[in-house]
Amino acid sequence: MKVTKDDVVKIAHLARLELKDSHVGDMQDSINKVLDWMEALNAVDTTGVAPLVHMTSSLNHFREDVAKEGLDRKMALALGPDTNEKYFKVPQVIE
Repeated sequence: MKVTKDDVVKIAHLARLELKDSHVGDMQDSINKVLDWMEALNAVDTTGVAPLVHMTSSLNHFREDVAKEGLDRKMALALGPDTNEKYFKVPQVIE
């Protein structure tokens, strides 16, 4: 199945994407390449192959939850570019 330029324009519209006319051909080629890859994958016989649930057989390795000393306020503020004695100073974002 090949995608036409009209299909690309329709897909872009349905996805609410603004696609310039100069990019329609490139997008058509990209979509057709993906569809070709999917056809190649569909041609592979996978009968008897168990579905892959996880990439590895490794399980979660949890660590002990231990409280430890972190940065104190003075050390943390020393890392900031603009601070006062209690807070980081940042530009105003709400008018």
